[in-house]
Amino acid sequence: MEKRWVAQEKADAQLVEKLSEDLKVNKTLAGMMVKRGLNTFDEAKAFFRPTLNHLHDPFLMKDMEQAILRIEKAIKDDENILVYGDYDVDGTTSVALTYSFFKKIHSKIDYYIPDRYKEGYGISTEGIDYAFENHYGLIIALDCGIKSVDKVAYANEKNIDFIICDHHLPGDIIPAAIAVLDPKRVDCEYPYKELSGCGLGYKLIQAYAIKNNIDGKEVEEYLDLVVVSIASDIVPITGENRILAYFGLEKLNNNPCNGLQALRELSGKTDDFTITDIVFSIGPRINAAGRIDDAKKAVKLLIANSSETAEDAGFIVNLKNAERREFDTNITEQALAMILNSPEMEHRKSTVVYNESWHKGVIGIVASRLTEKYYRPTIVLTQSNGIVAGSARSVIGYDLYEALTACSDLLEQYGGHKYAAGLTMKVENVEAFSQRFEEVVCASITDNLLTQEIIIEDEILLNDIDAKFFRILNQFSPFGPQNMSPIFLSKNVTSYGYGSVVGNNHLKMTIRQPNSSLFECIAFGFGNHLENINLGKPFDVCYTIEQNVWKDRKNIQLNIKGIKTY
Repeated sequence: MEKRWVAQEKADAQLVEKLSEDLKVNKTLAGMMVKRGLNTFDEAKAFFRPTLNHLHDPFLMKDMEQAILRIEKAIKDDENILVYGDYDVDGTTSVALTYSFFKKIHSKIDYYIPDRYKEGYGISTEGIDYAFENHYGLIIALDCGIKSVDKVAYANEKNIDFIICDHHLPGDIIPAAIAVLDPKRVDCEYPYKELSGCGLGYKLIQAYAIKNNIDGKEVEEYLDLVVVSIASDIVPITGENRILAYFGLEKLNNNPCNGLQALRELSGKTDDFTITDIVFSIGPRINAAGRIDDAKKAVKLLIANSSETAEDAGFIVNLKNAERREFDTNITEQALAMILNSPEMEHRKSTVVYNESWHKGVIGIVASRLTEKYYRPTIVLTQSNGIVAGSARSVIGYDLYEALTACSDLLEQYGGHKYAAGLTMKVENVEAFSQRFEEVVCASITDNLLTQEIIIEDEILLNDIDAKFFRILNQFSPFGPQNMSPIFLSKNVTSYGYGSVVGNNHLKMTIRQPNSSLFECIAFGFGNHLENINLGKPFDVCYTIEQNVWKDRKNIQLNIKGIKTY
């Protein structure tokens, strides 16, 4: 699929000039700083040298005081506490963090993860009944609950109190819980709105530690879980999330908990993990437990108090991930065939595919793969317990949640984010929903949103890339949503020698500009450009800059994202 190359707007020239002089860096790097809101030396210093002291006071969050008072009361009165969380990575890391912290303080605490297939997403009646039957007076719900008005009311009838820690968009009514921690509440003045569910769990234990004079090191112990949630839930790597991710990666790479260490080893990666590495190697393994089997096994792994226990739990989770991959591959192939065999579906501006036998646990992954292939809002539906369940993914710039809201009369439930959501409906509504969703998308999406963009940070010369440039560039990390690894453009380059195709249609080549150094390049999926590249004619490339490690050799490598021949 051809992608549009779009240049970012230039930063304010005067600010760039001043920052370049103050920091003794070239104007490309200074421009990157200004575009990220770093206009002064002090702002740049805070960005490049973050500290945990830069985190906001957790008591700025609405209802935090009530939440801490209720937990203190539960501990003082020797109540049973149940930590309740969603079955995905964000939910299981949230539960592992909160349970592990309070377990050191209060022995009468346990955790509960709803069954994806029997109970569905969020707080369930079955979960509340379990709490009632086992004499839990307080439930701390993480990464879910903000729309569970009826469930919280049901719990109140049974004299069970709720503390909700959720980062999803609230509905019109806030549940009648003891405390509802959600920065997206319109009445919450907390300065940062984009925390993950596990990030909210971190703020909860941070607040408890502050109130009860517990050393901050006891809280920082869980930063590796927080960064796994930040990466896997695809929240912005900005503000407070960037600080948490920065120190979370440090913890993950140097002293991870037993469970994450086991997952690191299973991944086979020996050097430091990045946000991307978490997304592709740690996150899927944790998710696989809830997708294929029981997410409690993921929590068991993450709270393991010995390397032996973690290795055993990790082995099981890894097996489930292999099973998940097989389901994923087969269902993706079936869905692609369904689209290819229907001219109408192939030419739509949205994708809605349905098969009652597809495994519910992997339809979100399949939706992502279809979106990558056709680049349009996509929903994959299957049947579970007599009702149709779906997973939806969007394209950059299109609000999927609003589109689902326009179809809400055909849905039983829906929820999620601008770019990812879940939904359920009656079987008889599938056809009408597919048609309505297409109509809504056609009426609200612009053609340019249906063509994937490559956002160009800046045009540079290859000779601009030296050791100092690369060192400073790396300090913009961790890279992720809203702080992506920058893509640069270099024009009029030529191939030095002959390129070659390796692996599955990947292009390897060495390029240069007149009077520049030579740069090794890898271009994944660009093997079809080999013939033109080897003609010796000039072409343009856009790329990210990375370090390639092979045995003991390290060198700067360009990861090509686009090629334009003349």
